[in-house]
Amino acid sequence: MKKIGLSGNRGIGDSYPVFIIAEMSANHLHDFDIAAKIIGEAKKAGADAIKLQTYTPDTITINCKNEYFQIKQGTIWDGRTLYDLYKEAYTPWEWQPKLKEIAEEEGLIFFSTPFDKSAVDFLEDLDVPLYKIASFEITDIPLIEYIAKKGKPIILSTGIATLKDIELALETIRVQGNNQIVLLKCTSAYPTPIEESNLLTISNMRETFDIIAGLSDHTTGIAAPVVATALGAKVIEKHFILDRNLGGPDAAFSLEPEEFRQMVDAVRNAEKALGEVKYTLTEKQRKSREFSRSLFVVKDIKKDEIFTEENVRSIRPGFGLHPKYYQDILGKKASRDIKKGTPLSWSMIHF
Repeated sequence: MKKIGLSGNRGIGDSYPVFIIAEMSANHLHDFDIAAKIIGEAKKAGADAIKLQTYTPDTITINCKNEYFQIKQGTIWDGRTLYDLYKEAYTPWEWQPKLKEIAEEEGLIFFSTPFDKSAVDFLEDLDVPLYKIASFEITDIPLIEYIAKKGKPIILSTGIATLKDIELALETIRVQGNNQIVLLKCTSAYPTPIEESNLLTISNMRETFDIIAGLSDHTTGIAAPVVATALGAKVIEKHFILDRNLGGPDAAFSLEPEEFRQMVDAVRNAEKALGEVKYTLTEKQRKSREFSRSLFVVKDIKKDEIFTEENVRSIRPGFGLHPKYYQDILGKKASRDIKKGTPLSWSMIHF
């Protein structure tokens, strides 16, 4: 059984409900009041956690406009420089202690994705309970090692990772004695076409790496998180926005509060539907067996008359003998007069 305990009765993995993360990312639009409201609305929508990103433009890249720093990969951000994008998207560090306080008052778990060592140190001072490593940082082995040494649970996204990248990142974490790892299937396309989700990878991750698996989703709807839950995902991460009309770098693949709530409800219903491996019947199922097939007399029969295909049939309901005895009964004689519509029993048969 794989599980990671967090605060109170919250946790990730087997024996816990799916852990649902609302990703704030850039959706605060550099307005603290919007950031605070996102937290409150995420709680109302059913999130378990709120996740931020901790970086500045200068900790994640450099202010350079040559061709290497131009975005030109068919994304919604094409034509911009990395520095310009991150300057718009980053969450001011001075906000984060207060946002953590607001989140915890709401009963949400607060954590973040650090993008360099200074961000890790900052988050350690905030005493976050776990860390997220972003897809594009899965190759930053020194950063992963630094985070792993903190001994806290790590959620690792795989949006641009090859199999070797994943293996190396996991080895880096585990060699530090840290086995509290969640691996997220992720497709780093913004938004992600649903046909590129490849969610079957989730169950394969669980088996291949003996690990808790989940989904970081960038599709525009809620189908992928529900399917992921059915495939064994124990974490669902989705971007959260108050109103897509507000715009922002991540608006296109973020869910509004009502959409997020619908996703949460659908995931919870999927969990209920999965249930457990069980072949015993519920009380309702046992009652429903009354409508199963059984052997009935379908024509009036006199004593000593022979049972035939014309006077005995397998029909609904299920109050007579089991249909498996049909061939054993044909050709036998009735032990008494039997009215049409009578469920057949052994006492009615001469042997």
